[in-house]
Amino acid sequence: MVGLFDSLELGSIHLPNRLVMAPLTRARSNREAVPNDLMAAYYAQRASAGMIISEATGISREGLGWPDAPGLWSEAQVEGWKHVTGAVHRADGRIVAQLWHMGRLVHPDLGGGEPVSASATTAPDFAHTYQGKQPYTQARAATRDDIERIIGDYASAARNAVRAGFDGVQVHGANGYLVDQFLRDSSNFRDDEFGGSIDNRLRFATRVLKAVGDEIGMDKVGIRFSPNIYSQGVEDSDPIPLFATLADRLEELKVPWIELREPSRPTSAGAVPSAAVSPAMRSRYSGKILINSDYDWKDAWGRVSSATADGVSIGRLFIANPDLVKRIATGAPLNDGDASTFYSGEARGYVDYPTLDKVRAA
Repeated sequence: MVGLFDSLELGSIHLPNRLVMAPLTRARSNREAVPNDLMAAYYAQRASAGMIISEATGISREGLGWPDAPGLWSEAQVEGWKHVTGAVHRADGRIVAQLWHMGRLVHPDLGGGEPVSASATTAPDFAHTYQGKQPYTQARAATRDDIERIIGDYASAARNAVRAGFDGVQVHGANGYLVDQFLRDSSNFRDDEFGGSIDNRLRFATRVLKAVGDEIGMDKVGIRFSPNIYSQGVEDSDPIPLFATLADRLEELKVPWIELREPSRPTSAGAVPSAAVSPAMRSRYSGKILINSDYDWKDAWGRVSSATADGVSIGRLFIANPDLVKRIATGAPLNDGDASTFYSGEARGYVDYPTLDKVRAA
């Protein structure tokens, strides 16, 4: 029986255990989206994870719509990330960069222009900006030239990630962002080769993956999806055939691993899941599958030991427990996280959670 503390191969990346740190936006960068030494300390503290998936990282100014989130399009950003990846590697960790284009969820105050999406639609609710929450604006439908340019931005960001010392990349295809906006019939109303049928709606995601794989080697590439939940105005009327067909494309491309945000119960954000999609994907995709969403260590153990997942990515527990792997391995109590500091921009609630050794020494 496979357990959480058995090793795992994700393409060219060797994981010493199957507890992966999920991507977590923390807003500790700056307005130029440049990573800093505080971020290096944060990630290095959590290097005992089987692998760290970085916080969502913009592939371009156009695609980054969260205040103080990092990017991977400028030389200054590459240099900033080198400090982060170096610190993680010195702590014997592994880290991949999550590549992010937010599409219609980019407010003009942050992206510098009219947002772009699969179709001319407007996201619900409000955008986070430096001036506080503001209503989203209507996105324009991406032209074919836009699509080619954005695919090129993904490839360029992947190349920058490798230059910055990352062990690989994960394309963000979940949570209602641009890739998801092309995939789903609630946000994609195109009548060209990128819309309509399932095959057409898969075209943008598959072309992004191929471009990234061609740039850095597919053995360094993964992708994240959120198949069975409504997220930021995006869902699909029939997700199982969509994602089953997507699994065929992933198999053809030889994408070595995917992460599925697939809750089995209402999430902490209030999302109510539909039927799980991973069984349909598992039967058609031979790569490794990581499962994510509100899993505690007991859930994680069950998913891996039952072979319904190859590993589990855990988010909020890693915020408050930098040594989460050791705590789970020893059955130690867990720190509680302070949600008021999740996006505060401060060191407090970021790098000051005590490890088990510090608690015992106090």
